[in-house]
Amino acid sequence: MALRDGERGYFYELHENDDELFADVLLAHDAEFDEDEFLAMVVEARATVLERFEEDTLIEAVARELERSQGFTVIDDAQLRAAVNVSANDGETRIVNVDDRRAAATAADAGDDYRSLVLDVEPEDRRWGDA
Repeated sequence: MALRDGERGYFYELHENDDELFADVLLAHDAEFDEDEFLAMVVEARATVLERFEEDTLIEAVARELERSQGFTVIDDAQLRAAVNVSANDGETRIVNVDDRRAAATAADAGDDYRSLVLDVEPEDRRWGDA
Protein backbone atom coordinates (compact mmCIF):
# COMPACT_ATOMS: atom_id res chain seq x y z
CA MET A 1 0.00 0.00 0.00
CA ALA A 2 1.84 3.07 -1.21
CA LEU A 3 0.43 6.49 -0.46
CA ARG A 4 1.64 9.38 -2.55
CA ASP A 5 0.42 12.76 -3.76
CA GLY A 6 -2.35 13.31 -1.24
CA GLU A 7 -3.82 9.80 -1.34
CA ARG A 8 -5.41 8.66 1.90
CA GLY A 9 -4.97 5.42 3.74
CA TYR A 10 -7.54 3.92 6.05
CA PHE A 11 -6.88 1.76 9.09
CA TYR A 12 -8.93 -1.11 10.45
CA GLU A 13 -8.52 -3.16 13.59
CA LEU A 14 -9.30 -6.73 14.53
CA HIS A 15 -9.68 -7.73 18.20
CA GLU A 16 -9.69 -11.14 19.83
CA ASN A 17 -10.14 -11.67 23.52
CA ASP A 18 -11.33 -13.99 26.21
CA ASP A 19 -11.59 -13.44 29.97
CA GLU A 20 -7.82 -13.27 30.42
CA LEU A 21 -6.11 -12.11 27.23
CA PHE A 22 -6.64 -9.43 24.60
CA ALA A 23 -4.99 -9.24 21.18
CA ASP A 24 -5.38 -6.98 18.18
CA VAL A 25 -4.13 -6.67 14.61
CA LEU A 26 -3.98 -3.44 12.63
CA LEU A 27 -4.80 -3.45 8.90
CA ALA A 28 -4.51 -0.74 6.25
CA HIS A 29 -6.28 -0.28 2.93
CA ASP A 30 -6.41 2.48 0.35
CA ALA A 31 -10.22 2.24 0.22
CA GLU A 32 -12.61 3.38 2.92
CA PHE A 33 -15.14 0.79 4.10
CA ASP A 34 -17.95 1.44 6.54
CA GLU A 35 -18.33 -0.77 9.62
CA ASP A 36 -20.89 -3.10 8.01
CA GLU A 37 -18.74 -3.63 4.89
CA PHE A 38 -15.69 -4.37 6.99
CA LEU A 39 -17.66 -6.72 9.25
CA ALA A 40 -18.94 -8.65 6.22
CA MET A 41 -15.38 -9.06 4.90
CA VAL A 42 -14.15 -10.20 8.32
CA VAL A 43 -17.00 -12.71 8.72
CA GLU A 44 -16.25 -14.15 5.27
CA ALA A 45 -12.51 -14.35 5.99
CA ARG A 46 -13.19 -15.97 9.37
CA ALA A 47 -15.35 -18.65 7.75
CA THR A 48 -12.60 -19.32 5.21
CA VAL A 49 -9.82 -19.86 7.76
CA LEU A 50 -11.62 -21.10 10.88
CA GLU A 51 -11.00 -24.82 10.42
CA ARG A 52 -7.53 -24.71 8.87
CA PHE A 53 -5.46 -21.75 10.05
CA GLU A 54 -1.84 -22.22 11.08
CA GLU A 55 -1.20 -18.75 12.52
CA ASP A 56 -0.93 -18.37 16.29
CA THR A 57 -4.29 -16.61 16.63
CA LEU A 58 -7.55 -16.48 14.75
CA ILE A 59 -7.22 -12.74 14.15
CA GLU A 60 -3.79 -13.22 12.55
CA ALA A 61 -5.32 -15.82 10.23
CA VAL A 62 -8.26 -13.54 9.40
CA ALA A 63 -5.87 -10.64 8.78
CA ARG A 64 -3.76 -12.72 6.37
CA GLU A 65 -6.92 -13.86 4.55
CA LEU A 66 -8.08 -10.23 4.24
CA GLU A 67 -4.65 -9.38 2.88
CA ARG A 68 -4.86 -12.20 0.33
CA SER A 69 -8.48 -11.77 -0.73
CA GLN A 70 -9.29 -8.09 -0.23
CA GLY A 71 -5.97 -6.27 -0.64
CA PHE A 72 -5.48 -5.18 2.97
CA THR A 73 -1.99 -4.68 4.35
CA VAL A 74 -1.27 -6.20 7.73
CA ILE A 75 0.65 -3.64 9.78
CA ASP A 76 3.45 -5.47 11.56
CA ASP A 77 7.20 -5.24 12.01
CA ALA A 78 7.80 -6.27 8.39
CA GLN A 79 6.86 -2.71 7.33
CA LEU A 80 8.83 -1.02 10.11
CA ARG A 81 11.52 1.28 8.71
CA ALA A 82 12.42 3.40 11.72
CA ALA A 83 11.87 3.17 15.45
CA VAL A 84 12.66 5.75 18.11
CA ASN A 85 12.52 5.23 21.85
CA VAL A 86 11.10 8.51 23.24
CA SER A 87 12.06 9.43 26.79
CA ALA A 88 10.95 12.18 29.13
CA ASN A 89 14.61 12.51 30.17
CA ASP A 90 16.91 14.77 28.14
CA GLY A 91 19.39 12.90 25.99
CA GLU A 92 17.63 9.54 26.32
CA THR A 93 15.49 9.73 23.15
CA ARG A 94 17.29 7.43 20.76
CA ILE A 95 17.00 5.30 17.64
CA VAL A 96 16.12 1.63 18.18
CA ASN A 97 17.82 -0.66 15.69
CA VAL A 98 15.05 -1.96 13.41
CA ASP A 99 17.17 -4.88 12.17
CA ASP A 100 17.58 -6.12 15.76
CA ARG A 101 13.79 -5.96 16.25
CA ARG A 102 13.21 -7.88 12.99
CA ALA A 103 15.81 -10.50 13.91
CA ALA A 104 14.19 -11.00 17.31
CA ALA A 105 10.75 -11.32 15.72
CA THR A 106 12.07 -13.78 13.12
CA ALA A 107 13.76 -15.88 15.80
CA ALA A 108 10.55 -15.92 17.84
CA ASP A 109 8.59 -17.06 14.79
CA ALA A 110 11.14 -19.76 13.94
CA GLY A 111 9.69 -22.30 16.30
CA ASP A 112 10.36 -21.02 19.79
CA ASP A 113 7.73 -22.23 22.21
CA TYR A 114 6.95 -18.83 23.70
CA ARG A 115 5.43 -15.46 22.86
CA SER A 116 5.81 -12.11 24.58
CA LEU A 117 2.96 -10.82 26.66
CA VAL A 118 2.60 -7.33 28.12
CA LEU A 119 0.35 -6.96 31.15
CA ASP A 120 -1.11 -3.80 32.60
CA VAL A 121 -1.65 -4.54 36.28
CA GLU A 122 -3.47 -2.17 38.58
CA PRO A 123 -1.64 -1.50 41.88
CA GLU A 124 -4.43 -3.09 43.90
CA ASP A 125 -4.12 -6.30 41.85
CA ARG A 126 -0.46 -6.93 42.65
CA ARG A 127 0.13 -10.31 44.29
CA TRP A 128 3.68 -9.83 45.56
CA GLY A 129 3.18 -6.72 47.63
CA ASP A 130 5.62 -4.53 45.70
CA ALA A 131 5.28 -0.89 46.60
